[in-house]
Formats: sequence, C-alpha cells, structure tokens
Amino acid sequence: MTTHEKLNYIEFPAGNIEATKSFFSKAFSWEFTDYGPEYTCFQNEGLDGGFYKSELSSTVANGGALVIFFSRDLEATQSKVEEAGGTVIKPIFSFPGGRRFHFTEPSGNEFAVWSDTESDGSSI
Repeated sequence: MTTHEKLNYIEFPAGNIEATKSFFSKAFSWEFTDYGPEYTCFQNEGLDGGFYKSELSSTVANGGALVIFFSRDLEATQSKVEEAGGTVIKPIFSFPGGRRFHFTEPSGNEFAVWSDTESDGSSI
C-alpha cells in the first residue's frame, strides 16, 4: 500500500547492474524486474527500489544515506554477504541497543546490517 508522505521507493547507482542483481539475489533472495539494460527494480523487500546504470556509488564517506537491514543472526548474514561477493568494510561492532556491520556490494554501494541480539542469541 502506498501511504501519503511516507517513504515509498529508493534508487541506487550501479556500475555493474548484473553483478549487483546477482549479489542481492544470492545474499538476500531478492528478485528483480528489468526495464532495459540500464534499470532494474526490486519489490517487497521492506522498501521497494531500483538500481540505475551509473559509475557513481552511494557510501557514507561521500554523503550517501546508509540503508540498514535487520538480522536475527548477524554472523550468518555476514557470511551470506561475503559468500555472495560483498565486502565487509566495518566488521561487527556494538552500539547502544545492538550490533552491526557495514558492507559494499559489487557496484560499491554501502549498506549495513544490524541485530538486537548477541552472537549467542541472547537479547541486548
């Protein structure tokens, strides 16, 4: 459902759309709909969005917004990210209320994953 004045869609640059699609398919089981060779979109992933062809990337260092996934098993999600071709750029660290790590996907966009549980499954 589209809600008035609420976040609805997000777009990211992608230098290699095919590698980016492959990464998110493997790491998070996303499915994509292509709209030509320079745009693809994803839906039903918490927030709908897409990737457009660009040699730029979105990182915190260059002022990009940080999009953060939630995980009930941070270590398992980190393993999936690495196995799918992501690069961990900030290993798991604690912060008030949880733990998280940051990664880049093959086109260089930075994301993070957080959890409210310790590695033994107990709540923080």
